[in-house]
Amino acid sequence: MNGTSTKHRIRGMLIAAAVALAASTAAPASADAGDDVSVGTRLAARTHPAVQLTTLTYSGQVVVPTGTIKEGPFNQLVQQATAAVIDGKISSDERSIAKYLFQRMAADVNRYLKPTGPQRTVKAEVGGLCTGWWVTPDGYMVTGAHCVELSDQQLTNAFAQQALAELNEQDAKEIITGLRGIEADAELIQLAQQVYVNFNTGHLKIQGLSRDLSVVQSLPGGGVDKTAKPVPAELVSVGESYPGKDFALLKVNGQQNLPTVPLGEDSDVTTGSTLYISGFPGLVTNTPFFSLESKLEPALTEGPYNAKRTTHEGVPYIQTQAPSYQGNSGGPVFSRDGKVIGMLIAGTVSETGEASESESFVLPVSIIKEKLNEKNIKPTQSLTSIRYDEALNDFFLRHYKNALPKFREVQALHPNHPYVAKYITDSQQAISSGKDETPQPLWVWIAIGAGGLVVVTGVVVAVLLLRRRRSARGAAPVQAPAYASAQEWQQANVPAQSWHHPQHPQQAQQAGQPPVVETGFQPGGQQYGYPQPGSPQAMPPTMPHPVQPQPGHSQPGYSQPGHPQAGHPQTGQPQTGQPQSVAALEQEIAELRRRLDQRPPGA
Repeated sequence: MNGTSTKHRIRGMLIAAAVALAASTAAPASADAGDDVSVGTRLAARTHPAVQLTTLTYSGQVVVPTGTIKEGPFNQLVQQATAAVIDGKISSDERSIAKYLFQRMAADVNRYLKPTGPQRTVKAEVGGLCTGWWVTPDGYMVTGAHCVELSDQQLTNAFAQQALAELNEQDAKEIITGLRGIEADAELIQLAQQVYVNFNTGHLKIQGLSRDLSVVQSLPGGGVDKTAKPVPAELVSVGESYPGKDFALLKVNGQQNLPTVPLGEDSDVTTGSTLYISGFPGLVTNTPFFSLESKLEPALTEGPYNAKRTTHEGVPYIQTQAPSYQGNSGGPVFSRDGKVIGMLIAGTVSETGEASESESFVLPVSIIKEKLNEKNIKPTQSLTSIRYDEALNDFFLRHYKNALPKFREVQALHPNHPYVAKYITDSQQAISSGKDETPQPLWVWIAIGAGGLVVVTGVVVAVLLLRRRRSARGAAPVQAPAYASAQEWQQANVPAQSWHHPQHPQQAQQAGQPPVVETGFQPGGQQYGYPQPGSPQAMPPTMPHPVQPQPGHSQPGYSQPGHPQAGHPQTGQPQTGQPQSVAALEQEIAELRRRLDQRPPGA
C-alpha cells in the first residue's frame, strides 16, 4: 500500500505541475500586456462604433414683406443729421451723413420702415449637426434636447440667417442706389444691410414648417465613408434645453445588434478624474476642405473633472476642462474604464469655434438614467459590442489569430459596423507578416505536460521495481515449495482440490504429479499457457495468469494465514533465485504503466 500511495502522490504532483506549466505558458504574461496602447486609444476604439452623427433639419417657406421708408420719421431723421453737422458732431460729407442715417435706422428699424407688398417667399432648410449614441441594440439613441428642437426665437434667427441673406443684400443695394452720387464702401454696405437684416427678421413668417431627425449610418460593408446616409429617427421624448435637463431620446426603427456603450454611475468620477468626450466637432463637419470620411469619424478629447455645479433650476452639471466644440453637443462623456458618466451639453466657444478651457458642462449620467426610466428603456450592452471588445483586447495584445475570428463574428452580427472591416484587414496583414504573438492553446500545453508526465512516471516505476528486484535477489534461498502441498491445505481444513492455479511442468514432475494446464489455453504453447511474446495480447512472462478465486479462498499468489509462502512479495510468483532478463523487466514496466493509465479517475 505504501508503494501504491507513493505512486499516486507522485502522479498527482506531476499532473499538477503539468497543468500549472500549461496555464502559465498559455495565458498572457500579464493582464496588462498591451499597456503600450494608451487609455485614450483603447477607449476610442471601443466606443466610436456607438457614437453617431445626428442631423436636425427644418424645412419651410420663409415669407417677408417689402420694407418701405416712412417719410415723416425719415424726414425728421434727416433734420437731426443736419443739426449734427452744424454742431460739428459729424463730418459734412455725404458719406458720413449716410452712415449716420443707417446707424439710426438700424437701431429702431420699425420707426423708419413699414411692411408693404409684395410679399416675398423663399424656400429654405435650416438645422444643425450634433452627436448621439446608442443605448440599446434595437435602435434607442440618447442626445441633447437642444439637438432635436429649436425655440421659436432660435428657429426665426436660423431661417433669417440662412434664408434671407440674398434678400438682405438686395434690399441694401436698392437703398444705397437712392443715395445718388455717393460711392458705397464696405462699411456703408454693411450698415445698410444691417437695416434690412433687422427689418426682415422682425417681419419673417414661416409657412409649411416640417422637422426631420436623422442619424448618419453607413451602408452594409461601407464603413465610415461616402456610403453613409441619413436614416430617419423618431423623437420619443425631450426635456428642457440647457440650463434644464437637456436630454432627448430617439428611436431608429428596423435596427438590431447595434454597437452600444455601457452606462456608469455618478460616483465613478470625482474632482481630478480624467474625463473623455466623444463627438463630432463642428469646426470639422462644417469645414469644406476635410473629406467626408474625416467628418464622419468622432473626435476624442480629454481633460480633468473640475467641479460639480448646480443651476438655479436645481439641475446638476459637471464642469470639465476637456475641450468641446459646437457639434459635440449630445456626445457621451466617459470615465477611464469606458463607461458613460454623462453627456456633453454646453460650452463657451469663440467665433471661430475654439473651445474655452474649463467651460465645458456635462449632464450627469444619473439624469440620463432617470429619463430613460421614465420611458421604461433599459440600457443594454449588445452582443456585437461584447465580441468587438474581446476582439480588440486580442488585437492590442497582438494575438491576431485569436482576434480575427471574433472580428468576423462582429461583422456577421452587424454588417453595417463602421470599423470592423479595417480591423479584419489589419489582422490578416499582421498574421501574414509574422507579427502574430498568439500563445498556444491550453490543450497543447496540457498535452506536452502529459507527455512529460508519462516519461517521468515510467522512470519512477522502473526505479521502484529495480529496487525491489535487487532486494529479492539478495534474499536467502527458500526451500519451501512455491505453493502449499495438498496435505498442508488439508491440515488447514481447506480442500486441496479447490486450488486451480497451474503449476510449472518442471515443478509438477518434481512433485510426482502431471503438469496442469489451465482451461482455455492449448498445451504445447508458452509456459503457463500465455500467448507468444510480441502479440497484442502478450503479458509480461513474470506475471502469473489471473484466475478467478473459488468461494472461501483468497486470491492466488498470497499466503494464507498461518501458512508461510515463498512467493514474490508483490506478485506471489515463486522465487527461483535467478535474475530476470532486461527484456522481461522492460515488459513488466510497460505493463505497469499501461495499467496505471487505464485506471479510472480517482482510483
